[in-house]
Amino acid sequence: MTTKYETVIGLEVHVQLNTDSKIFCGCSTEFGKEPNENTCPVCLGLPGTLPVLNKKVVDYAIMAGLALNCDIAEYSKFDRKNYFYPDLPKAYQISQFDLPIAENGEIEIETEAGLFNIGVTRVHLEEDAGKLIHEGSIDKSKGSLVDYNRTGVPLIEIVSEPDMRTPAQAKAYLTELKMIMEYLDISDCNMEEGSLRCDANVSLRPVGQEEFGIKAELKNMNSFSAVEKGLEYEVKRQQELLDEGKKVVQETRTWDESLNKTISMRGKEEAHDYRYFPEPDLVPLEIDAAWKEEMRKEIPELPREKYKRFISELGLPEYDAGVLTGDKDLAVFFEEVLSDYDDPKNLSNWMMGEFLRLLNENGQAPFESGVSPINLAKMLKMIDQDIISGKIAKKVFEKMYNSGSDPETIVEEEGLKQISDQNELENIVDSIIEANPDAVEDVENGKERAIGFLVGQVMKETRGKANPGLVNQMLRDKLMN
Repeated sequence: MTTKYETVIGLEVHVQLNTDSKIFCGCSTEFGKEPNENTCPVCLGLPGTLPVLNKKVVDYAIMAGLALNCDIAEYSKFDRKNYFYPDLPKAYQISQFDLPIAENGEIEIETEAGLFNIGVTRVHLEEDAGKLIHEGSIDKSKGSLVDYNRTGVPLIEIVSEPDMRTPAQAKAYLTELKMIMEYLDISDCNMEEGSLRCDANVSLRPVGQEEFGIKAELKNMNSFSAVEKGLEYEVKRQQELLDEGKKVVQETRTWDESLNKTISMRGKEEAHDYRYFPEPDLVPLEIDAAWKEEMRKEIPELPREKYKRFISELGLPEYDAGVLTGDKDLAVFFEEVLSDYDDPKNLSNWMMGEFLRLLNENGQAPFESGVSPINLAKMLKMIDQDIISGKIAKKVFEKMYNSGSDPETIVEEEGLKQISDQNELENIVDSIIEANPDAVEDVENGKERAIGFLVGQVMKETRGKANPGLVNQMLRDKLMN
């Protein structure tokens, strides 16, 4: 993007953990309930209430830290982060400050420019705040309402090192991070519902300079593409300021999708002094080796590991491996089919072609369709055994997808079995030869493309049920020998 300046990007990602109850009380974390339905005196911060830590939240945070190659703290504690805002009923947020649960990690990412290791500074636990709902436009506000359902929902905040140098790297980091959380099954990472939220810090410095430039913080980006676009705009904006001899102001900005630009929200002078101090109502966390090892055993094969294995052991191209492992359920579905069908590349072609096409058209996940792994394996074996042709298989597959029926039943009921008997095809092939003298003459004159035309005529006559390979050979034997 610029050769005069080096871009420095760091990301702060909040991930909502998918526990059934909140971090310090028994209220439900279910999304979409009526405003203030999932609340109690504890998460509303009423006087005389005390928080009780949800152990599952700690389990998930340990798993996340291990998956991000972090050191898990033997001793960590909770702190009060003090600030006033209408959606924070206690006027403080329980978080972790100087002793987080995990530190010093890294993850590997890949872009078109190659492989990069991005450092993870820390992973810490905290509770979420509520949500303000503003009535009317900003300039003609009718007031604001507050929904406390989200208050107390468990979060981990994952803070990266400022190791990213391009918006593309930032997007790749977010993509990899999201996949890791989904593979761990500790969050659904639904950005539309706020389960994954990202803030970005971006600055520029002259190439060769070690000292960081003045940074801007970008907030309220609700998609990975918005993060990438927001960073691209911000890099350009800061470069233009520096080229004009102006200073970059440290501030918080927001990405406006409609205007396709970042807009200033508040300056440095409005920054908070959170006055952290240890949370007096929660005992410190002590995580011994046994607890850590118990959580390590819960960690499945992670997306990068699976991606590399699909390439090295299954012989898949990098592109195929990337598509299949980019979605946890797609990877699971693929491996379940593979347990009954031993041709990874052919299976990959079908899943990335017909299967993904239908899933996208219907807005479904792999296990929500009518196609089961065992039935897909059966259908692919039927193609290999010349029971159905590849063309017919597409019709069978779509019927499987919509009905949930097995391929044998569909082929039998629809009369789709491939014709592979030479005697049965003899008369059809002869009639096509007789009906197309010009194409026959072209074949006899060495124009092999005409063979394809004749094969197509046979397929048309048999409604796609003739074995195309056998028909091709029969035509060659009759016309070219």
